[in-house]
Amino acid sequence: MIRAVLWDFGGVILSSPFEAFNRHEVEAGLPPDFIRGVNATDPHTNAWAKLERSEVSLEEFDVLFAEESSHLGHEVRGATILDLLHGELRPEMVEALRRVRAAGLATACLTNNVVSGDDAEHEDPTGRRERVAEVMAMFDVVVESSKVGVRKPETRFYEIACEQLGVEPAECVFLDDLGINLKPAKALGMTTIKVLGADQALADLEAVLQIPLR
Repeated sequence: MIRAVLWDFGGVILSSPFEAFNRHEVEAGLPPDFIRGVNATDPHTNAWAKLERSEVSLEEFDVLFAEESSHLGHEVRGATILDLLHGELRPEMVEALRRVRAAGLATACLTNNVVSGDDAEHEDPTGRRERVAEVMAMFDVVVESSKVGVRKPETRFYEIACEQLGVEPAECVFLDDLGINLKPAKALGMTTIKVLGADQALADLEAVLQIPLR
């Protein structure tokens, strides 16, 4: 029996940063999916992995990513990548989260993220930060790579989520837009859903939970 729904944030609750990456690649004359290729090279030890585990500062990431991308043919500053990460909330996914909670299921957000500095020092004219904070407050548990020192797809990351929720992996369904992040969750016994789009993801989750989410 499923007792908990675990959600990735960027690419699931938020629109995918890959869309922003692709737009930048077009604007900057970079090959398609070049940025994803940099992130996929040495994925457990590269600049991105180190930043998500808070092993390097933002300034160090800026330089390291520039070096890694240069070795692959085109220099991209790490600061540029960070500017591209802010997706928009998907209202249909937020509504599904509300309905999952109303059905009495536990919820957790499992996010690979970075420490971005003191947001309180920056204005938020669109109210985006406040809206995101309201959604984050809906989760029973939020597991952030920058705070726990491990990241998806490291097995320990999923174990921490289960421990904090008080559930077994077999009692969880996990949604993520990256297959590499789903494999270890499935190996632990979780039901997994690869998010290709909101409609598909919600249909798959409805089939697992047997409750309407739209």
